[in-house]
Amino acid sequence: MSVVSVPVTTTEQQLREELAAVYRLVDHFKMTDLIFTHISSRLPGDEPRFLINPYGLMFSEITASSLVEVDLQGNLVAPSHYRVNPAGFVIHSAIHEARRDAHCVLHTHTRSGCAVAAQADGLLPLNQMSMEFYERIGYHDYEGIALDQDEKSRLVTDLGEHNALILRNHGLLTTGETAGRAFMRMFYLDRACEIQVAAQATGAQLLVPPADVCEHTARQINHESSDTSGNDLDNSDSWDLAWDALLRMADRIAPDYRD
Repeated sequence: MSVVSVPVTTTEQQLREELAAVYRLVDHFKMTDLIFTHISSRLPGDEPRFLINPYGLMFSEITASSLVEVDLQGNLVAPSHYRVNPAGFVIHSAIHEARRDAHCVLHTHTRSGCAVAAQADGLLPLNQMSMEFYERIGYHDYEGIALDQDEKSRLVTDLGEHNALILRNHGLLTTGETAGRAFMRMFYLDRACEIQVAAQATGAQLLVPPADVCEHTARQINHESSDTSGNDLDNSDSWDLAWDALLRMADRIAPDYRD
């Protein structure tokens, strides 16, 4: 498993602003659940420290300075007027501790995400968006509200080396080397769930492409080397370009996120 360190040139303020932007974008794209669900991001340094949303604020209210700094146990590292939702940090701390490459962990309870999480077959490769996650997503069985420390090991096992997890009967989770990358994964995972629910609602027979096509597409989307073709055009900067565009959107719709 690869380990990705927070670049030494990335300051805490930059990480705070990026995470706050992600909170505002999650709100903008209607992926929120009032004050519940969380997005956490690792801070640089020898001691594990993480930024997470203050319990009680809507995602539309979160700014860079209001993010709460905690340790792996969810204890406040820096003084704050706010506290942390313990149910949220059980999931996040488990993944941060086990996956040092998972600098950001994003969890949602969207309608379509929860609908697919309630389906025995999980996410189906019905469209190009879902194929990003073909054979690249884990599944974790529901055990109740995430307050049980014993659940951590099972969460980590079920995620494995994937960057996406469907929490059955619960919701969706993505990880990323950055907050922006975790958001991009969640945006398309949730969109894939929306498309699946819409396709199922038609009552028509679902068309699933052959497995080799799904695998080839997944490799293309994830910028992995392809065993089937060496002729793909270079599109390796697509996610970075999309994230830059999303940051410009955040600056337009919620410029106070940097405060």
